[in-house]
Amino acid sequence: MSSIPSHRSVRWNDLTHPVVAGLLSVIVNYGGTFILVFQAARAAGLGPELTASWVWSISIGVGVTGILLSWLSREPIITAWSTPAAAFLVTALTVTPYAEAVGAYLISAAAFVVLGLSGWFERVIRLIPPGVAAGLLAGILLQFGIRAFGGMGIDPLLAGSLILAYLVFKRFSARYAVVGILVLGLAFLLVQDRVDLSGLQLKLARPVFTMPAFSLNALLSVALPLFLITLTGQYMPGMLVLRNDGFQTSANPIVTLTGLGSLLMAPFGSHAFNIAAITAAIATGREAHEDPSRRWIAGIAAGVCYVLVGLFGVTLAAVFMAFPATFIATLAGLALLGTIGGSLAGALADAKTREASLITFLAAAANIHLWGIGGAFWGLVIGLLAHAILHGRLPSKACTPAMAPTPVNKGAN
Repeated sequence: MSSIPSHRSVRWNDLTHPVVAGLLSVIVNYGGTFILVFQAARAAGLGPELTASWVWSISIGVGVTGILLSWLSREPIITAWSTPAAAFLVTALTVTPYAEAVGAYLISAAAFVVLGLSGWFERVIRLIPPGVAAGLLAGILLQFGIRAFGGMGIDPLLAGSLILAYLVFKRFSARYAVVGILVLGLAFLLVQDRVDLSGLQLKLARPVFTMPAFSLNALLSVALPLFLITLTGQYMPGMLVLRNDGFQTSANPIVTLTGLGSLLMAPFGSHAFNIAAITAAIATGREAHEDPSRRWIAGIAAGVCYVLVGLFGVTLAAVFMAFPATFIATLAGLALLGTIGGSLAGALADAKTREASLITFLAAAANIHLWGIGGAFWGLVIGLLAHAILHGRLPSKACTPAMAPTPVNKGAN
């Protein structure tokens, strides 16, 4: 963990953009992927109480770890639940008793604590060449950019209005582009009466403790895949997002703290939480704040929002999920345009590594799924293999000069 830097006092006008970036990352997370948690709960046959406990445990855990990590590092450490793991559990929980699944959650979380304390993850992440890392990130995010414009074929008025508004804001006030389309989009939906919140009741969630059970079957069929999927699908791209925007916080305390949090929250239903990948890019880039030293506020804002959602469980999660899918997809894609462009520029900047970086980008964008492991992992494997064949060797230094993180300019305005 980096030491806390000296910094100027935070002014009110420093808060707007990072707070909105944090809120936006939360909206995209709940509106875009949280349905998988409800699907997994339904597959496991969980009732309303256990489902609400799952929402409570994962939201509180994500919120608290994000706040702690962002505050201690003064960097925008956005945490989230493991989305690929939730997708995996939709099928895994149909054949695994819930108590055994909770036991598997505990084993997987303990493995992450050991990984973080050992320091091996940080050593591995520093071996990845910068062009390959940038190509991987661009490939992962590409689908979000495509979906932003794909919404034109589903809901042309909503998607078209958001895209046009984004361009106008960018032309006259680039700083407020993402804030503007968020406010305009919400107003558009309210005027059209397309967000129905009439049936919602605000109720505090209650955590429900489940005594874990352990079995060899759950260890091999749930704990091991959960660990590998979360490691390759969340932690690795999540750390690359931070590195891409110049932040230097070590991965070790992030892996350790999120692992400890997952360990504590597993008996209440939380399957795994970790550093965010896609939604982190909303808060780590220039759209969150021109000054990188102010972007940590986005991590605090996101954490507070997660805690609030957790306290009220399914009720507030349902609010985010009430937004139309086109709104969420277009909002996320437009908010990530700057990161996609910057990643592509970084991937293609060095002529010597351009081809390997381009192969990484295309492989990651293809979103290959083999043996239950998602596209981020295979994009990285193919990219590293291409780099090794084209250059005659794999990266061997602990941190090559090109991979050394770009220092964050603490004094920029």
